[in-house]
Amino acid sequence: MTQTDDTQPVTVVRWPWLTRIVKVCLRFVFKILYRVEVKGLEHYHQAGTPLIIVANHVSFLDPVLLGAFLPLTPTYAINSRIAQVPFIKFACTLLANVFEMDPTSPLSSKALIKYLKQGHRAIIFPEGRISTTGNLMKIYDGTGMIAEKSGAMVLPVRVDGAQYTPFAKCGDHFRKRWFPKITLTVLPAQKIMPPDDITSSRERREASSQLLGDLMADMMFETSHYRQDIFSALLEARQIHGGKSSIIEDIKREPLNYDHFIARSLLVGNLLSGLTEKNETIGVLLPNSTAHACVLFGLFANQRVPAILNISVGINALLSACEIAMLNIVVTSKQFIEAADLQGLITAMAEKVHVVYLEELCADITHKDKLKALWIGKTAKYTHAKKTILPDDPAVILFTSGSEGTPKGVVLSHANLLANREQISTCCDFSGQDIVLNALPMFHSFGLTAGTLLPILYGMKVFLYPSPLHYKIVPEYAYESAATIFFGTNTFLRGYAKHAHPYDFNAVRYVFAGAEKLQQETRDTWMNKFGIRVFEGYGATETSPALSLNTPMHHQAGSVGRLLPGISYQLETVEGIEEGKRLHVAGPNIMLGYRLHDNPQILVPPKSMFGKGWYDTGDIVSIDEYGFLHILGRAKRFAKIGGEMVSLAVTEQLATKTWPDAVHAAVSVPDAAKGERIILITTQSDATRNQLCKNAAGVCELNLPKLIISSDHIPLLASGKIDYSGVSILVSEHTDT
Repeated sequence: MTQTDDTQPVTVVRWPWLTRIVKVCLRFVFKILYRVEVKGLEHYHQAGTPLIIVANHVSFLDPVLLGAFLPLTPTYAINSRIAQVPFIKFACTLLANVFEMDPTSPLSSKALIKYLKQGHRAIIFPEGRISTTGNLMKIYDGTGMIAEKSGAMVLPVRVDGAQYTPFAKCGDHFRKRWFPKITLTVLPAQKIMPPDDITSSRERREASSQLLGDLMADMMFETSHYRQDIFSALLEARQIHGGKSSIIEDIKREPLNYDHFIARSLLVGNLLSGLTEKNETIGVLLPNSTAHACVLFGLFANQRVPAILNISVGINALLSACEIAMLNIVVTSKQFIEAADLQGLITAMAEKVHVVYLEELCADITHKDKLKALWIGKTAKYTHAKKTILPDDPAVILFTSGSEGTPKGVVLSHANLLANREQISTCCDFSGQDIVLNALPMFHSFGLTAGTLLPILYGMKVFLYPSPLHYKIVPEYAYESAATIFFGTNTFLRGYAKHAHPYDFNAVRYVFAGAEKLQQETRDTWMNKFGIRVFEGYGATETSPALSLNTPMHHQAGSVGRLLPGISYQLETVEGIEEGKRLHVAGPNIMLGYRLHDNPQILVPPKSMFGKGWYDTGDIVSIDEYGFLHILGRAKRFAKIGGEMVSLAVTEQLATKTWPDAVHAAVSVPDAAKGERIILITTQSDATRNQLCKNAAGVCELNLPKLIISSDHIPLLASGKIDYSGVSILVSEHTDT
């Protein structure tokens, strides 16, 4: 062992000339076997010294890959016990310098800091071990502290592809291949600098660790392949996970693998293409099913834009959606129309658009056509590459819920949806062994992106169920399908918990809640009855939809999690609101724009006070020192009473605390004396203002409603969120009488 001084245990390569020969030979072998591609190497040369190179750790090949392809002779900071393993000791002697670290001794960190300050470069794997999921695992806080104390730049390097080799430790998470393509991506170097107002050593260490973790998460997202079209992403997923991998199933219990799913998608997509023009928008009115997913991917593959229609909004809103999307054709199913008793709706729709039934469209398909589709699907990698589908082309049109106004058409691009899929998967350890149960409709962005696109494009099997309202049946399918991942809203999760057997969700690893606030009672019920922690997230149709998410690694009950990688934010001060600010966001998942009913030909791109491309969420939020987002209310969900801004959400929370088994909605109406007054409508039949006041300790008196109306039902949207437009109408009917 050669030491640079008395405190720095650095083993240097013995024969530098031999090291250069070994590196050349390794590069040649790796390029032949793994087609290794190195991107962004200029960032390495620009970073200077001192420098810490941080990389994700997915296989035993990683240190050798970095040593072979990074210029100069690097220094690896590794555990002293591992450094004594004969093979590693021999390899390091030939390929790299080694700085031995004793994780139990603070002196090791101090020695490395001193070593870096002398102008050296060191490679560190902050996870401290090879990933067993293929994704990022826990980031140890020592690396962030070393980066801050040494003043070194931090250079992130993404190793991608090695997780699919037998040299990885991912088990059955991925299909193993001997020689997959491996890519090394070097990103620009950054400094780890905690805020100056943090003075405590422990807090600075935690802050440095969090900054490093965010840097690594951003690296994983920025180097992901979301700049492509969705059908290309499907073909890429098949190449990774294998054509025989089962990925989708519905209540017909006919699972499809990648090969059959791609073949069916191309078959139905080609049939619909014969009825339409390139880039034309086609309405899709189908339940959650394999057929629905095939229609969507078939349209994606043929440069058609599906507009996914919501059957629950009523005929007027549905016809309005057809006008907004400028539809000529709507695809549906006779079986679905009959089962849902929608004949009247379809009759009215047929006066405006041409209705195409899947049963009639596919009636003449022969076995020869199916075999031909299988062959076309097998060669789709080459034929689809010739199509000019750009990442920023429109992929789908969804419609806002209209909970507080007129619905709008939201145009999302291929890159929008794929970026959000990558943002979500970067934060969670999903695997090819997971099974997703999705009962959320695809006309809801949560059900489309998280519930359908995410599993199909990530190699997970998805089980599609047609309605989230079947509270007794959905848990049975969770049990029968052995689902490990489940999505829902607070309303739906509360309904499932009420009717499910305690063992129905025994296989579930993750339950994600979104679209509405997760009530504490729902959270407690799932933990007490099923032993499952519900992870609350937040987003909007305009953001594809996810903006923030609680995860096992970063979780804070009561918050909606931390913002996902790649998302920037700004906070706007709102006059009259003392706690919280209005949230504006930007990122690759933000929509292309709106189509509005008044002028549907014109796409209105997102824009806020912070510039073009920024989306004003309309939500009042606070963000704590750990980056957790807390939703305080909608900007529109505030009443101005006596000159004070009063949150209607607080009124609803007070009502929920008082009558937890009922549903509540608060709205404001004009008041001659105070400007506005609050009216609460509730399904609690015996609700009184006196009962509410008994639980109002700590709540401003202005938050107490002037009138409480009991009703048998409160208008809800298909997502389970409260339909405040309908609530306002209901309130006006009661107050008028």
